Amino acid sequence: MDKKVERIISLYNQVVDGKMLVKADEAARFGVNERSIQRDIEDLRAYFANDPESDRQLIYDRGKKGYVLVQNPRKMLTNSEVLAVCKILLESRSMVKEEMYPIIDKLLQCCVPYGDYKKVANLIGNEKFHYLEPHHGKKFVNDIWDIGSAVYEHRLMRIRYQKLKEPDKVMRLIQPVGIMFSEYYFYLCAYISVSEEMPDVPKRPFPTIYRIDRIAEFEVLDDHFYVPYGDRFQEGEFRKRIQFMFGGQLRTLRFKYKGISLEAVLDRLPTAEILAHDDTGWTIKAEVYGDGVDMWLRSQGSMIEIIEGGKNV
Repeated sequence: MDKKVERIISLYNQVVDGKMLVKADEAARFGVNERSIQRDIEDLRAYFANDPESDRQLIYDRGKKGYVLVQNPRKMLTNSEVLAVCKILLESRSMVKEEMYPIIDKLLQCCVPYGDYKKVANLIGNEKFHYLEPHHGKKFVNDIWDIGSAVYEHRLMRIRYQKLKEPDKVMRLIQPVGIMFSEYYFYLCAYISVSEEMPDVPKRPFPTIYRIDRIAEFEVLDDHFYVPYGDRFQEGEFRKRIQFMFGGQLRTLRFKYKGISLEAVLDRLPTAEILAHDDTGWTIKAEVYGDGVDMWLRSQGSMIEIIEGGKNV
């Protein structure tokens, strides 16, 4: 191999790995003068400048006295953003270590400059070391993409699902419409399809919610289902109205909140509207799906007084 080509490949690999190029050091390593290394660096700078896909540039860092490869800051996560995302992922406890750790490591390797890598890694190191996996112990990240593709393409799915209180797995033909995450788990929202193979399963006017780690088997079918644009499922709007991922009919609640943290109520119930306020508290109205909200209402004790729409609270 030509010695110049060999040098440029070596320099390229170094900067892509986040390392800094110092002319004097590289000249000594290759046994050439600094002018030769400077020409190699200029060739690399021209390469990155003329490559529209990379959106990277090789610049001279005067503080460090060397050349480093940087990305367009508008398209690159900052150290603070990477740290925040890693903290959220670890706190979610949503995946087994075998799936969580590679995601964390790739975020650090792809987004954190070489000089700051150790600092960011140390800031999350303790949480990573003491990370507690979810008890189901299942890997499912690859399944999420296949399920998400079925949602995007409006394709029917056949699933075998393990219910919480039933030992036997049930078969369902479903229309998948959205993937959501809440409190440790990923969920698939889907409408049940009536079929000849499962005639006793009733079709419901609202989505059923399946925990993805409890889907023992699934098959994405070639058959498509039609969703009118006006009736399309919107995860964001649905998420505002569901608590603890329990499905069910849409309900309207009215209650009086007598506690001290109104923000906690408004954050828990994104559809909440304050109807009135007096010395005894706030009268609030909210739309919710299903019965999951009742667990939260019970947990508030005397701070909540139900006016309308409560169930066994």
